[in-house]
Amino acid sequence: MTTPSADTAKAPLHLWVVGLLTLVFNTMGIISYTTTALGMLADMGMTPAQIAFMESYPTVIIAFWALGVWGAFAGSVLILLRSRWAMTAMVVALIGLAVMTLYNHLLIALPADMQSPALDLAIWAVTLFLLFYTRRLAQAGFLR
Repeated sequence: MTTPSADTAKAPLHLWVVGLLTLVFNTMGIISYTTTALGMLADMGMTPAQIAFMESYPTVIIAFWALGVWGAFAGSVLILLRSRWAMTAMVVALIGLAVMTLYNHLLIALPADMQSPALDLAIWAVTLFLLFYTRRLAQAGFLR
């Protein structure tokens, strides 16, 4: 039995549902990253100590943060576009997320008032889900 080609295979409803829901979820990461990059942390209600902590991140760690959030966002967009590049975007997102997680939890002491285990778990769950989901879409012939 052969799988349909991406050009002839009709996209399943779950592709659109997953793509749109994760696009909204990943937009939250973009907002967090962008407000930090633009120096708008006080506008988000952060304390001076939290702002100082965020501003102390090394440039290389900020770059991995960007890879994580923009990779995940791109992955969701590319799922909606049915692009085979969705898988690559999710691998980039996973690398960025892994480096940020290692940095925040093993290399520095993340302040207690900035820890959010539930959010961390949700981000990991969505990223891993999207990685496996895009792989499955590609195997089923829905990505071109």
